[in-house]
Amino acid sequence: MQDYQAPADLLKDRIVMVTGAGSGIGRAAAKAYAAHGATVILVGRTVSHLEEVYDEIEAAGHPQPAIVPMNFEGAAVKDYEELAMTLEDNFGRLDGLLHNAGILGSRSPVELYDPETWNKVMHVNATAPFLLNRAMIPLLRKSDDASMIFTSSGVGRQARAYWGAYAVSKFAVEGLAQLLADELDDERHNIRVNSLNPGATRTGMRVLAYPAEDPKKNPNPEELMPVYLYLMGKDSKGVNGQQIDAQPQK
Repeated sequence: MQDYQAPADLLKDRIVMVTGAGSGIGRAAAKAYAAHGATVILVGRTVSHLEEVYDEIEAAGHPQPAIVPMNFEGAAVKDYEELAMTLEDNFGRLDGLLHNAGILGSRSPVELYDPETWNKVMHVNATAPFLLNRAMIPLLRKSDDASMIFTSSGVGRQARAYWGAYAVSKFAVEGLAQLLADELDDERHNIRVNSLNPGATRTGMRVLAYPAEDPKKNPNPEELMPVYLYLMGKDSKGVNGQQIDAQPQK
């Protein structure tokens, strides 16, 4: 899977949403999906970053993407429902959803953790994906072969001290992924759901988490794309409810 060679037309004519598409792994995934034929829905909170990704995709001659500015910290239920209606009007369905948006919060002992920061991290990382799924599942059901990928973390599978709300939110993400994989695993649905741990990657969030680390020791997001493409494409049909690692575990 980590050495997967994606066919050039792997995602041809597919509609794929990527959250947190303005930077890091989300940006790399959006561009990779577009390069393999997908029309990508770019979701993020910083319009200028989304516009940069949009321009890069268009300049490369890939299918024209769409931009959806959305700050998950403040988005209301109606915002997700209105987004679903807009997508249905314009595209009629959704073939893939990569949940990539997330925030780190602070790294500190639980007894010193700021409650407001805790609530914000839990909302953005765990509640927002629930709200987005709630709105998007009807559109995913209209696809012949839909894939949903949740971005997990090593500390969301085995907690480590001082990771606070981030670790707990990723445990929640794993639970939501397992729940949906089981709920949607029948003949009435063509939706597979998996969680994906990218591992140590050269991103802005990694720098915040490990400020003393040499970022060059970690791979660029682009190097992880074989797994992201595999899970989003038809070759992973039948892979459901799995906890997958984008890099070999040390």
